[in-house]
Amino acid sequence: MAMQIARWQFTVDDYHRMQAAGILTEDDRVELIDGEVRRMSPIGPLHAAIVKRLNTLLMPHMGTLMLISLQDPIQLNDVSEPEPDIAILRYDASYYAQHHPTPEAVLFVTEVADTLLDYDRDEKLPRYAEAGIREAWIVDVEAEIVVQYTQAIEHRYLTRREYRRGDSITSVAAPTITSRSPTFSDDECPTASGDLTSRAPDSPR
Repeated sequence: MAMQIARWQFTVDDYHRMQAAGILTEDDRVELIDGEVRRMSPIGPLHAAIVKRLNTLLMPHMGTLMLISLQDPIQLNDVSEPEPDIAILRYDASYYAQHHPTPEAVLFVTEVADTLLDYDRDEKLPRYAEAGIREAWIVDVEAEIVVQYTQAIEHRYLTRREYRRGDSITSVAAPTITSRSPTFSDDECPTASGDLTSRAPDSPR
């Protein structure tokens, strides 16, 4: 008879208590996915550069109706609290001081995949869709493309579009944030040659 191994599913509250007790520290690169505390890969120089470049381009266009969040938690449900590389949020006057943003507050997320494409695409993306986040971008560094996912239904996105160097990318959930996708290399990060504009986001649906 095969042995059944019991697995404990941590809640977000459990996860926060572990952080408060010092069991998990700021130096631990982990996130909570479906009740499991999962270790994230170290951030390499190129990954960090891509995130910084995107932040530099997006920040001036947040205005008073949007906020940009970098590698901070978002709470999808009671057992998942991932940390996307970038999340564009609806403006909150407290800057979400009382709680982490929930799906209703998230316009779209971006994951930079330079080492763990399968994890971002096959593990995190379905959970973003299931939570109702309308849009997600995956920066596939090896393939030198940005993949835009929209129309979240259950645990998947119905629409998938690939953008290569020089293509113009327009956000569906936050009209209009538009950027141009260039080459992906150490000396020219994604969106490094792209213009970026933005308008106010749509009302929640």
